[in-house]
Amino acid sequence: QVQLVESGGGLVQAGGSLRLSCATSGSIFSIKSMDWYRQAPGKQRELVATAISAGTTNYTDSVKGRFTISRDNAKNTVYLQINSLKPEDTAVYYCNAVVARRLGGPLYNYWGQGTQVTVSS
Repeated sequence: QVQLVESGGGLVQAGGSLRLSCATSGSIFSIKSMDWYRQAPGKQRELVATAISAGTTNYTDSVKGRFTISRDNAKNTVYLQINSLKPEDTAVYYCNAVVARRLGGPLYNYWGQGTQVTVSS
């Protein structure tokens, strides 16, 4: 099995910063992509940022210039640096990983348990 453990959430004032971490462990051959999603109360879960194994990153428009996703492939860990936080960034942030558990094997999708980010105005 594969486990994802997020950390780094919390309560912060508008304009502040947080750094989220997501450590992946278990039966992993390779990680194709690692992503951050968020889900605000009463809203659908949305993709915030993606880091593909080739080094490509993508962001949803609302966070471009404020959020930075990065990967430490040696540690199978992905980070999300969040700057200039806004109240509308308040949500539970989830880590997602697309994982191959063996060479040439199928890809599997795994989720973390989520970490709460609350931004006060």
